[in-house]
Amino acid sequence: MEFSSKLLEKAVYEMAQLPGIGKRTALRLVLHLLKQPQEQTRFLSEALTTMREEVKFCSSCHNISDVAVCEICANPNRNHQIICIVEDIRDVMAIENTQQFKGIYHVLGGKISPMDGVGPSQLNIATLVEKAKTGTIQELIFALSSTMEGDTTNFFIYKQIKDYNIIATTIARGIAVGDELEYADEVTLGRSILQRIPLEISFKNN
Repeated sequence: MEFSSKLLEKAVYEMAQLPGIGKRTALRLVLHLLKQPQEQTRFLSEALTTMREEVKFCSSCHNISDVAVCEICANPNRNHQIICIVEDIRDVMAIENTQQFKGIYHVLGGKISPMDGVGPSQLNIATLVEKAKTGTIQELIFALSSTMEGDTTNFFIYKQIKDYNIIATTIARGIAVGDELEYADEVTLGRSILQRIPLEISFKNN
């Protein structure tokens, strides 16, 4: 792809670093920005810069937040004895959209994947185990994607917490095997949360 401007080429290159954005799509987006008033482009640039510099991760659940403790964890009306374990913020958003879950979350930041060089120490597993040790947790809901990596992560965490007096459940398999939670429709995901099953049963079925 030949560019008439080095500035345009650099902007397209940086845009193409985003997931799911190829060079042609990046070029289309950059050209669109060039057609917009400079003020609109500046607003976008400032929003991205501010987000990157000021965004925080909740000290309790590791969810993305504007403050030290996210709104969900700080909400006294949520059931803090039930924790839903998810991979990332997109899963929190997906489950929240169902309006069926009234507990709190724990965001792992991914899933165990040796092929990608991601091990247990690179995820927020240690802080979850510390929560389990407090004796204040009644139930852990494992809501990871139903993939080999998701099941591996489930099993690893289960081994860490199985000796504590905690109910371990997983969302019902209304979510197809291999599917990511963020792509599930709200009705299916909501039912999967409400109709969750004991985690041990899911291990036996795999």
